[in-house]
Amino acid sequence: MTEDEVRAIYERGKGQETDFKSESTTPAKLAQSLVALANSTGGTVLLGVGPRSAKLMGLTDPEAARDKALKAALLADPPLIIPLPELVNLDGAEILVITVPPGLPHVYSLKGRYLMRDGPRDTPMTSRQVRQLMMERGEVSFESLATPGATLEDVDWEKVEKYLVPLESIPGQTAKEALYKRGCLTKKGNRYRPTNAGLLLFGQEPERFFRSNEIIVVRYAGREMSDEFLREDIHDTLPEQIRRAESFLVNNMSKGVRLVRLEREERTEYPVEAVREAIVNAVAHRDYSIRGEGIRILMFSDRIEFYSPGRLPGHVTLDNIVNERFSRNEVIVQVLADMGFIERLGYGVDRMIQLMLDHGLPAPVFQETAKGFQVTLYGHGEALISDEVDARRWRHLHLNERQEKALAYLAERKRITNREYQELCPDVSAETIRRDLADLVDKNLLLKIGDKRATYYIFK
Repeated sequence: MTEDEVRAIYERGKGQETDFKSESTTPAKLAQSLVALANSTGGTVLLGVGPRSAKLMGLTDPEAARDKALKAALLADPPLIIPLPELVNLDGAEILVITVPPGLPHVYSLKGRYLMRDGPRDTPMTSRQVRQLMMERGEVSFESLATPGATLEDVDWEKVEKYLVPLESIPGQTAKEALYKRGCLTKKGNRYRPTNAGLLLFGQEPERFFRSNEIIVVRYAGREMSDEFLREDIHDTLPEQIRRAESFLVNNMSKGVRLVRLEREERTEYPVEAVREAIVNAVAHRDYSIRGEGIRILMFSDRIEFYSPGRLPGHVTLDNIVNERFSRNEVIVQVLADMGFIERLGYGVDRMIQLMLDHGLPAPVFQETAKGFQVTLYGHGEALISDEVDARRWRHLHLNERQEKALAYLAERKRITNREYQELCPDVSAETIRRDLADLVDKNLLLKIGDKRATYYIFK
């Protein structure tokens, strides 16, 4: 770490990811801060700074300070593995920089106490926070727990049989035994019960047990949220959610026509495979233990945002997301892979990036929020279809001149009302306008939204 980087940390002061300790602090006190940072999002401890005055005091014995830091890390349970602390000279004072990396694989305690960072303080974690963090880091798997109150009657066995047909199962193995081996059932004695993963994948009505198991898909007309939108709330098993969400997005995706070697080539606004990968990743890797929030997919005129509850799992961070692999839902990932939705080892991130680049679009943007993860795909937007291309696209439908003018207006403005059509064609009657628009709807070019005076039309 450079002097400038350390100075920036020092000047930022104590906070969620930064702590100061004097040279006299005990290994136990230092371990407390390291554990709290490890159970949060990582951070930095500067040893040799007054913890209250934030004054640079420096170290009299740098090597002893380094040994103290490593000893403090080993007091954690399990032992905290951190990079070798670095000595940095700041304004003539030698201080030790102790880094706790983000995305650590375990939940850490100190003498039986679980701590986390709350602003500039180390605070005890509640039992619920400990359970949640254990699930996030894969030490306790929500998907493998038996669903309270569920029985085998809550499983859709027709879906199970369809799933098992293409698999090379052991001869004589029953459907129950196959699901048990896949982690979709638990077994106590001779009694089977469905797990959370089993019901999410094959349940009769999974929403009865998991209220937040839904995908909300919304398509807005412009680049921002507005009162003009189409929406579908999808409650179903995970495979069906994926299929229905993809169908919604593809059906509402702009399409353009390009001439390639004198041949007409239709192109979608986004590569369909990349959209599918984004949906599958949201479904496969979301945190199903989080209540009150489902997956949200928002489609705007220039982008699609895919949000799923739960931050990046395990040791995966925004910096290593392309190369590192960790799944909080191993059972769900495996079954979706069996069904052909994903490749077990790829998870689709690198493939999604390449598909977007091959389509002449920017690479996806990955973001972590306070409680979730978001992928944004940017499309061609208004540059996808030129007026000339649009006219060529609908020429074979034998439209009249008024209708072609209305479609050119729509290509620019994204929507049109009866009044706006009337202003484009002031010399025709209101009844003619109504018939023209109805004909465009019948030809499957336009979609009618609203009723009476609130009616408007958009491209279907």
